[in-house]
Amino acid sequence: MRHILVVANQSVATPALLEEIKRRSEADACEISLLIPDAPDDRASDWTLRYAVKLISRSTGAPVRGLRSRREAYDAVADALGMDDYDEVVISTLPRAHSRWLHRSLPRKVARLGVPVSVVTPDGEPLMHV
Repeated sequence: MRHILVVANQSVATPALLEEIKRRSEADACEISLLIPDAPDDRASDWTLRYAVKLISRSTGAPVRGLRSRREAYDAVADALGMDDYDEVVISTLPRAHSRWLHRSLPRKVARLGVPVSVVTPDGEPLMHV
């Protein structure tokens, strides 16, 4: 069974992400963990995580573990990778023109941690693999 860490914040429930996760879960048995970094400790981020976990779970037909971190994206991903064994990381981000994560080279930095990385954007840009 593949263990996939999905990292998303503002693009957490986009159709592109849901379709990509569904495609992966149909191709191979997967255990999905959803990480929302840069998340404040408040009711709104609790609701966002619960809502996104339900949407992804419905899309895959399997339970999804929700993780939230107040830390910046790279640090939150590094923490998650240090606490569990993941086969890959899928980063869902805003389109390239608006994405802080892509401008800061988050996918390449995460790949240096020794795990394959894919990037999904909501505007239909081709899936990027690092």
